[in-house]
Amino acid sequence: MQLMADKLISLLPLPEHHPLAAVLLVLLLSLLAALHVSRRRRPVYLVEFSCYRPADRYKVTRELFMKQFKSRGTFTPESVGFQRRMLERSGVGQATYLPASLLESPIEMSSAAALNEARMVVFGAVDELLAATAVRAKDVAVVVVNCSLYNPTPSLAAMVINRYKLRGNVVSYSLAGMGCSAGLIAVDLAKRLLQIHRESYALVVSTENMTLNAYFGNDRSMLLTNSLFRMGAAAVLLSNRRSDRRRSKYQLLHTVRTHTGAAGRSYSCISQEEDAAGLVGVSLSKDLMAVAGAALRANITSLGPLILPVSEQLRFLASFLYGRVLRRKSSAGRPYVPDFRRAVDHFCIHAGGRAVLDELERSLRLTEWHMEPSRMTLFRFGNTSSSSLWYELAYAEAKGRMKKGDRVWQIAFGSGFKCNSAVWRALRTVDSRSDCAGGKRNPWGKEIDDFPVEVPKEVSVEI
Repeated sequence: MQLMADKLISLLPLPEHHPLAAVLLVLLLSLLAALHVSRRRRPVYLVEFSCYRPADRYKVTRELFMKQFKSRGTFTPESVGFQRRMLERSGVGQATYLPASLLESPIEMSSAAALNEARMVVFGAVDELLAATAVRAKDVAVVVVNCSLYNPTPSLAAMVINRYKLRGNVVSYSLAGMGCSAGLIAVDLAKRLLQIHRESYALVVSTENMTLNAYFGNDRSMLLTNSLFRMGAAAVLLSNRRSDRRRSKYQLLHTVRTHTGAAGRSYSCISQEEDAAGLVGVSLSKDLMAVAGAALRANITSLGPLILPVSEQLRFLASFLYGRVLRRKSSAGRPYVPDFRRAVDHFCIHAGGRAVLDELERSLRLTEWHMEPSRMTLFRFGNTSSSSLWYELAYAEAKGRMKKGDRVWQIAFGSGFKCNSAVWRALRTVDSRSDCAGGKRNPWGKEIDDFPVEVPKEVSVEI
């Protein structure tokens, strides 16, 4: 700073001795430097994350799932057949998890059972995370918990604060009703808060509650969720401490959020409502895939300039101008989709269902290798809602794929309708052997050697 001041002073047309002017100039430069530092974005690091892996007693096969849900006695034969067909084509495997409440006989759908499920998965994920990082509870300045369909009082964030005795001035949020993409919304919120709170940690917890949200009616638009959704949770520790860079796994580069809810078709394509018999379920519209495609295009239009090489950006711009300005379409009938494989090494696409993954594989021109973490997560753990992205990232780590400097793109969709993205850069090569030793710190554990597996287009489910 002094050298800069001396240089600037030498350039000014001042007499030889102006000590006051020199002091004022140094103060001005110091002020500008301080302003620059205060307004500069603080880097946000992902120190560690954990995904809850339930005990084997919570495992459920496709056949057990059908037997258990059928035992409720509320489904018509047509609804039973519809659910079986959906399950046969879902891409969900034979070792997913349901809470004890839905495995009991009779099934117990109570507030107490739902709270027990929430405590089990949330505390299980956070316990493992804090043990792995050795972070003290008093150092956590921000807590963000997201769960779309289950929102008790006190909140889930308060539940975490009470359990771990966090400090009294902790900044806490519980995000509700934001669907499967809420995990990335939580990360984005934590990132913004870490720009304000210096030298701090942010704890992000993503989950969904199965106990109160299984559907036992006969509206087909609501039955599909039964076949896909399973129990799970993830906890993520973020930091803005520069001293944490060396031990962190990733640095957050970008978050891009797209909301298309201004359009009626987008707003209503996923909604929780009552059916004709008064039973509550989540209805999926036939417009869902079209809405998701439009939201994805809007999202990548914002994300592309941030991460794509110039050549891909120019191609995309030329396609946009050709189609919009000249009112013409390309020979393929749709605008050019940039090749994100030139900017990203790993893709974690929300395991919402087989149809969603098939469509994104085609739209983004990805290979089976790129889609493997998402497809294997859907097969092994089912759709765990907002936490599924972390099971997918854990898969890539367990496979030894994550190398220093690699970029990861997480993509998720949610009600409203939303498409959200997060891009991370690996700060080190992940040692999969230590992270998966004895099945600890990675939900895939020693099972990872059994994957990938071939997932048939359709299987037979006997009921």
